[in-house]
Amino acid sequence: MYKFLIRPVLFLFDPEAVHHFSFWAIKLLSRLGFSGLFRKIFNVNDPRLEREVFGVKFKNPVGLAAGFDKNAKLYNEFSDFGFGFVEIGTVTPKPQPGNPKKRLFRLKRDKAIINRMGFNNQGVFEAVEQLKKKHRVIIGGNIGKNKVTPNKDAIKDYLICFEALFEHVDYFVVNVSSPNTPGLRELQDKEPLTKLLKKLKSQNSKLAKSFGLKQKPILLKIAPDLTDDQLRDIIEIVADTKIDGVIATNTTIERKELKSDLYLTEENGGLSGKPLKNRSTKVIRFLADNSKKAFPIIGVGGIHSPEDALEKLDAGADLVQLYTGFIYEGPALIKKINKAILEKMD
Repeated sequence: MYKFLIRPVLFLFDPEAVHHFSFWAIKLLSRLGFSGLFRKIFNVNDPRLEREVFGVKFKNPVGLAAGFDKNAKLYNEFSDFGFGFVEIGTVTPKPQPGNPKKRLFRLKRDKAIINRMGFNNQGVFEAVEQLKKKHRVIIGGNIGKNKVTPNKDAIKDYLICFEALFEHVDYFVVNVSSPNTPGLRELQDKEPLTKLLKKLKSQNSKLAKSFGLKQKPILLKIAPDLTDDQLRDIIEIVADTKIDGVIATNTTIERKELKSDLYLTEENGGLSGKPLKNRSTKVIRFLADNSKKAFPIIGVGGIHSPEDALEKLDAGADLVQLYTGFIYEGPALIKKINKAILEKMD
């Protein structure tokens, strides 16, 4: 029903306006008592889907990627659609409006999206207020720096977010790979990235002792545009800093073999969706093979079908995340992926 009735109507309107409308509609339907119906339609409850990764137990391996629920408004509602985990953010210490509109573009012929949102969010402390509600789902906290913060001071921003969210999320994701904050990807270089991750690891230990909790898993989200040498550096950095895993990958700045009109494909920003599928899978396989599967990997990028998800898992991913595929294919995709995983076990 979504692909043939709902999506064609939604796609008549501005993507960002539709995003806000969708949030309003999901929240309204939940308040009207539709949560149970959504769970009945979309959830696949089977213990064989459970995964324990970096010390966290997931109901199933299909998650919602960061960027969708930036301000932690609807994580419980998204779990009703069958997600095994929801990653909120990217959040920054201070609220920021992001880049000027228009900044979100559908490439319908490519089943893709270009965004240059620029970490628009209401700030980490607003997210904390939202996260004080009881969680029905595993929550990841994706953290970044404010646009006005120079890279030499970036560690301070990450530490502020890390400390604020520590009691409220199940794992952390360090985002240094968005193409939409000027200079951010420079933090992926070996020296600054190692320094940042070691500082977060140290703070992790201190906060765990202070709150009487276990240390929280720390993952690194990387760009799909890294060279093989840079990916080898990532493997070395993970081993050196002893962080808990990698998310592969963020959006790409590449624009290869796109079918949509030039006025769309030449927009600045990160490209997500179908065109990213092969590259993100290649990065997952490279990391898994060259590290001898030394750390967990969450695979994201271009998952629009159960086959796409299985390909990521076969390449070495332990979990997968959806974003653009969720927009194009609807919530039924989550159920289809989980069912396909179960069928493969039979």
